[in-house]
Amino acid sequence: MKHVRLLTPGPTMVPQEILAEMARPTGHHRSAESRRALREVTEALQYLFQTNATCLTVTGSGSAAMEAAIVTTCAPGRKALVIRSGKFGERWAKVCAAFGIDHVTYDVDWGTAPSAEGIAEQLAADASIGYVIVVHCETSTATACDLEAIAKAVRSHDVLLIVDAVASAGAIPLRMDAWGVDVAVVGGQKAPMLPPGLSFVAVNDRAWAVADSFAPPAFYLDLKAYRKALAADYSPPYTPSVPLIMAARKALASIREMGIEAVWAKVATLARATRAAGEAIGLSLFSKAPSDSVTAFCVPDGIDDAVLRGRLRDEYGVLIAGGQDRLKGRIVRIGHLGHVDAVDTLGALAALEIVLNSMGYSCTLGAGVAAAQRVLAASAS
Repeated sequence: MKHVRLLTPGPTMVPQEILAEMARPTGHHRSAESRRALREVTEALQYLFQTNATCLTVTGSGSAAMEAAIVTTCAPGRKALVIRSGKFGERWAKVCAAFGIDHVTYDVDWGTAPSAEGIAEQLAADASIGYVIVVHCETSTATACDLEAIAKAVRSHDVLLIVDAVASAGAIPLRMDAWGVDVAVVGGQKAPMLPPGLSFVAVNDRAWAVADSFAPPAFYLDLKAYRKALAADYSPPYTPSVPLIMAARKALASIREMGIEAVWAKVATLARATRAAGEAIGLSLFSKAPSDSVTAFCVPDGIDDAVLRGRLRDEYGVLIAGGQDRLKGRIVRIGHLGHVDAVDTLGALAALEIVLNSMGYSCTLGAGVAAAQRVLAASAS
């Protein structure tokens, strides 16, 4: 069987030692060991988010946790401003609509990062806005926003900031408390290096004050139930994925052992190396504000995206992602977050050159790999 290197922006590859944790016999979710594991996960999440806020574990994907964050903290009487700069920004507007949450949207061209100035203008023009929902790293466009600047602008208007950090927390700099982020969400299948199925939410006191002022239109995803159970004895409110929580304890401990700044630096280096490789062989970046979590290259004229990715998978065991929604067939995306290293990245770039060349795309074999090597060598010196 061909070894598969998963270089998508999520799910990401899972280290063997973390998979081994999941192979242990499953204990009861309210046992002393399970409660201890959840406590350790909770404390490790505070480090991941760089916060003293309450951190909660949800059995469900990042979308489940983000939905929980929205319905639990967006109280009736004030509007949510949803920043739509990609597929996931559009999703959060749909969540608001599904639950009858009054909201307005601020549309930004895909591949362009929303600006603090633009958001501030929206807030100044509508005093009824009480919440801003923004995606830190929009994986659909491989674009990152200046979250620190956005948080500063939002806080000056005394508005809650709810952040989709699904593909950013644990990959690119995020300092929740220092920047003034009120709610942040990360997906376990992204930087935390877990199989899909868990997500994590951090909620600060400002957001809890709002949440406690109303009854949210939710049951399983009411974050107040998670807070209550956690405060009682580190138990979950409902039956969670015990194997995933045990794996999360191991994975988050490894991130803390490496150091969050070192993790950010590793991801940034892989992203720079990948961008340098693309430039060397003439591939254009899609994003005007590229994220270090994931790089998106425009598919060259005459190249079939599905064939390119299929051959990478079948011939070289390299899985990269295609475009979503309006970008389907127009971009390919290479992830740098989670359990991926320089060797994985160099191998993927080499395979990409070979397949592109064989499909008629003119490039000098090895040029991209050499450019990436120079970046990696410079970072190691």
